[in-house]
Amino acid sequence: MRIFLDTNVLICAVASRGLCADVMREVLISHKLVICEPLINELQRNLKNKIKLSDELIEEFISFLQKDSIKVNPEKVITINGIDENDRKILTCAIHRNAEVFVTGDKELLDLRKIVNRTIISPREFWERSKR
Repeated sequence: MRIFLDTNVLICAVASRGLCADVMREVLISHKLVICEPLINELQRNLKNKIKLSDELIEEFISFLQKDSIKVNPEKVITINGIDENDRKILTCAIHRNAEVFVTGDKELLDLRKIVNRTIISPREFWERSKR
């Protein structure tokens, strides 16, 4: 299955050894991770400014993610009322590359539940579904 992990899930996966790290590991082992340039840019910015990782560690992590991922960079961003532009860019990437599931901790996005036949779920929901 093609899975898109939102920036907040990837940051939590790097910052802790909890659920998001388990979710990322499960996706990398059993599914195809979908990524895009807006996600990479946001991830780099947040890992540097919020988590205070070194440029070298950030680059290693980004390279690791890109190694076996499906990368997409759509030109036209979809319109979704009430969602900020960064989130719209990232959702657009998931849609254009046919990610079946979008995993996020962002309440605004979770409230959508589904967009263009893509399921939007929390890391906990993904974990529970994957273990059934």
